[in-house]
Amino acid sequence: MPIISAVGTAQALDGREAGLQATHQALNRLGANAPVLAMVISSHQYQPREVLNGVSSLLGDTPLIGFSSPAGMTREGYHPHSVVVAILSGDFQAETLWLPGYAQSGRETASKIEQHVSARVERQSVLFFADGFNGDAEQFCNSLSTTLDVMGALSSGDLHTGNTYQISGSQTGSGGMAAALLRGGIHIGVGADHGWDPVGNQFRVTRSRGFWLRTLDGRPASEAYAALFGYPARDWAFPPLSYLARLYPLGIEQGDGMVLRAPIRVEADGSFRMNAVIRDGVDAFLLVGSRASCERAAKTAAQQALLKLGDSKPKLALVLVDTAWQMLLKAQPGAEVAAVQEILGESVPIIGGYTLGQVFKPEDDEVKPKFLNQHILVIIFGEPKE
Repeated sequence: MPIISAVGTAQALDGREAGLQATHQALNRLGANAPVLAMVISSHQYQPREVLNGVSSLLGDTPLIGFSSPAGMTREGYHPHSVVVAILSGDFQAETLWLPGYAQSGRETASKIEQHVSARVERQSVLFFADGFNGDAEQFCNSLSTTLDVMGALSSGDLHTGNTYQISGSQTGSGGMAAALLRGGIHIGVGADHGWDPVGNQFRVTRSRGFWLRTLDGRPASEAYAALFGYPARDWAFPPLSYLARLYPLGIEQGDGMVLRAPIRVEADGSFRMNAVIRDGVDAFLLVGSRASCERAAKTAAQQALLKLGDSKPKLALVLVDTAWQMLLKAQPGAEVAAVQEILGESVPIIGGYTLGQVFKPEDDEVKPKFLNQHILVIIFGEPKE
């Protein structure tokens, strides 16, 4: 039985109507095929319960997961204040989980996923969306076994209020994780890359507490950035600079590579609110991105995903992009989707959204999933070769 995908998108005054229209459009394109899994990417400006009511009124008990984003994406481009719905049909099984305790403990959430996966003999892949403001994604990744095939992202939303939500089945809320366990006749290829490079400026992290990076080189983090960029330190605590700080992440050497860590916002005291812990005493390099390097990274991620898909036929691409890309590509909204489409071809549907972090499992079976900032993650669902 072939895998078939369909994507719908809609804008409306309220979330229920937008969810209803987007789902109706996707179901029409799916035709007589039975939906097996639905993915929903919804504007954070809508009420999550309204969106869920609109989508589920047409999908019934079809397994579904979703998350909030400042904008959705399809191969038609960029969709602010909208709901985007993708539906997959085929000879595979999907089971969804709602894990409301993610914000309290990434470790316990990882343990619950492991328990669900171990209850079945056949190999499963886990796709998840979790809260981007609350919860420790790095702890979650480090608590998973190296054998588990896990991929996903952290939902984004209103950076000022920290408002974000996740959807799973009939459940929705903040601080949780929505996960889908996929098994059977579906293949998945994943690729990731970023478009940020060191520019020569180096800092020593001199004080960090939890998710707050307090000082760089012995002075408030905002002062270190103020000295570089010329804006007064106090201005970094207010929009737009408080959020634009995400455009300038820090690169921290780890083993042979470099880990990117980006602020979510700058706090009133000049500290950077991160969503991953950075240890005191490490050296960090300032990184800067460009449109050309991001488009190149989008193509590389899509090529990686296709390569991992092997001889399976691509049927749907899920593109999870860091919110920094949205800021960087503001003059060319949707440029990252166009770059991915160039690699995949016009016939492969795309659904995507902006996130506050991405999770990627390298090919190496001995390596745990990695928590990333500033990346584009391309997940391709493919139909196994006969």
